[in-house]
Amino acid sequence: MKYVGKPIQRIDAYEKVTGFAEYAGDLELPGMLYAKLLLSPYAHARIRSIDISNALKIQGVVTIATGEDFPFRVGLYVNDRYILARKKVRWIGEPVAAVVAEDLETAEEAVELIRVEYDPLPPVLDVRDALKHDAPLVHEELGEYAHSPAFNPIPGTNIANRFVVKKGNIEDGFRKSDVIVENEFFMPQVSHVPMEPHVCIGQYLKDGSIKLWTSAQSPFAIRYILGYSLGIPLHKISVYVPYVGGGFGGKAGINFEPLVALLSKKAGYRPVKLELTREEQFMTAPVRQGFYGKIKTGVTRDGRIMAKKIFYAFDAGAYADYGVNIGRAAGYSCTGPYYVPNLEGESLTVYTNHPWGTAFRGFGHFEFLWAIERQMEIVAAEIGMDPVEFRLKNALLPGLTTATGEKLREDAGRVDQCIRAVAEKIGWGTPPVKISSSKVRAKGIAALWKAPAMPPNAASAAIIKLNEDGTILLSVGVTEIGQGTVTALAQIVAEELSVPVEKIKVVPFRHTDLTPYSWQTVASRNLFMEGRAVIRAARDAKEQILDIASQVLRTPKDDLVIEDEKVYVKGRPEWSIYLKDLAAGYVYPDGNTIGGPIIGRGYYVGSRLTYLDPETGQGYPALKWTFGAQAVEIELDEETGEVKILKIVSAFDVGKAVNPLLVEGQIIGGGVQSLSLGMWEEYRYDENGKMLNPNLTDYKIARAGDIPEEYEIVVIENPQKDGPYGARGVAELAMLSVPPAVANAIFHATGININNLPLTFENIWRALNKGE
Repeated sequence: MKYVGKPIQRIDAYEKVTGFAEYAGDLELPGMLYAKLLLSPYAHARIRSIDISNALKIQGVVTIATGEDFPFRVGLYVNDRYILARKKVRWIGEPVAAVVAEDLETAEEAVELIRVEYDPLPPVLDVRDALKHDAPLVHEELGEYAHSPAFNPIPGTNIANRFVVKKGNIEDGFRKSDVIVENEFFMPQVSHVPMEPHVCIGQYLKDGSIKLWTSAQSPFAIRYILGYSLGIPLHKISVYVPYVGGGFGGKAGINFEPLVALLSKKAGYRPVKLELTREEQFMTAPVRQGFYGKIKTGVTRDGRIMAKKIFYAFDAGAYADYGVNIGRAAGYSCTGPYYVPNLEGESLTVYTNHPWGTAFRGFGHFEFLWAIERQMEIVAAEIGMDPVEFRLKNALLPGLTTATGEKLREDAGRVDQCIRAVAEKIGWGTPPVKISSSKVRAKGIAALWKAPAMPPNAASAAIIKLNEDGTILLSVGVTEIGQGTVTALAQIVAEELSVPVEKIKVVPFRHTDLTPYSWQTVASRNLFMEGRAVIRAARDAKEQILDIASQVLRTPKDDLVIEDEKVYVKGRPEWSIYLKDLAAGYVYPDGNTIGGPIIGRGYYVGSRLTYLDPETGQGYPALKWTFGAQAVEIELDEETGEVKILKIVSAFDVGKAVNPLLVEGQIIGGGVQSLSLGMWEEYRYDENGKMLNPNLTDYKIARAGDIPEEYEIVVIENPQKDGPYGARGVAELAMLSVPPAVANAIFHATGININNLPLTFENIWRALNKGE
């Protein structure tokens, strides 16, 4: 192939690195006003009264809104979230009121003058406590909330969704087991830490229309939820998304867009801008959910997994509008990339009085793979088997069935090849090495898998326009949040239409009035789904080109070739016509014209996907599965607990690397992000639920010096027949299993198992010195 499979530089690089890229924060509209939020100081409390009188006296204040002004709930999967807190607050940082003023400084001054009286309620701050029968209810009205049919909230409890999966006979499986091992695992809430905080501008027009300019991953989801919640026809809602400075799931679904739209209406239909500070981003924007897991595994002495009983509880925080899908995704993928003949799994999404959780890159999988890959290591040690051999013996291979009863297709990819690849590259088999009295070097391995977590009807579309000079315009709904998908899609167009990539422009913004539909930019689905849509759009355009060219060249379409920006007769390249001469229809010398503008249209919807049985979890949720494995070599100081990551090896079965350079960048970036999440990142709260580290001084993330000096990548290509040129998604996979690999290396170095994240030096030191 000429373009697909080639390491082409990102087509959006120039605008971004030179600062010419336009972001939502750069936008200034005529007559624009500025909003500031008053945040709750309580994790759980009734709102007795709100006094805005003194704030309204400040010159320059246009209006102030409270929850009573907007009695609407929003939510992607569960319609549970008020636009501003109404009747009660559910976390420290929940917006209680919003000031709209002529400038930001005035809005900030006025916020300080709002007085709110609260009646504190007992908060629930641990997901396990939230499940107790006498736990305070975060949502007493849970039974009233509209929700997708894929989810199962339990009214009268804090369970926003319960997902159950059953396969085989678990009692029989445990009876046939020689060894049974049970462990618990924990992971805290964390921040997405995008470089660009949440920014949105809204304008409500007098004719009932709404215009939004926002830093968002999912413009069509915003439009749909806003229309559903406010009862507004979708053609009256326009959502514009320029470049987005990172999302990682935190800008999926719907966030502050309804607020700015309704504030605009209250402020006399002027546009209103809300831009979070970094501290507000930590306290009031959505976070990654916390996680608690408990796994019971039964195995034979020769290393065959016979049964697993799995329990996952996700800390959704105050609202679960998107978060219910996280527990569901973890539920149907709960075994990791291993064959388990007998299984009972329960995955709960649970309300607490923490900040509200949403999607985070690889949602649900990063969390449960921490538990699964630690458990695999512990079980292997218990039966005295090499952990690589143990993983390979139980690897989920084509022909075997997943937890939901899906028979893995022959072209699904090979986790065993990924495990063997990282084992070879890390030099597996050598014992830990003491390099000083306190320092030891050791290695660890972990495997992974993931499928896009999406409804069966999730769709993508693409439009291709041939310009009069032969260049091409591609419009797609996938939002470019840094992942590079648009470059890969341009390569697909180039391959299909034989036009150089540099002559293809992917429209850099998304506008729901102009852009073809795409469900959401999440779940590593976009190269696969948009890629299929783009291929169909290109072939639709190609048919139109050949229809006109066959008349001009007086040759059947079957005898024509499109290559090097022209159409010619097979074997007679001199009988040709340039694409540019067909773009708007072909014009004969006398002015007569045939054909018309070339506009290709394509779409893709996954076939034969289903909702899952509510009693057993059986069904077909997966468009595709991507497999991988990661290995690390560490240097551990046993006196201080300090760990240095010397090397990471990552292997992924990507099906086909449409752009190897992008794949490499995703794998390295994802690996470093995974390392950061596993070793430093966590929200810390006091006993009242107050966040103690809402800034980048106290909330630690990886820095340049933490990046391993050696990073080796293995790209395995077992093409999936229905993927675009055989490709599968890989972006999220790159950050799923570095933490368990590090913890497994610590175990091999010391014999100590650490099952709680993060693996901070202090936490490692405490584990090494427990009881002393």
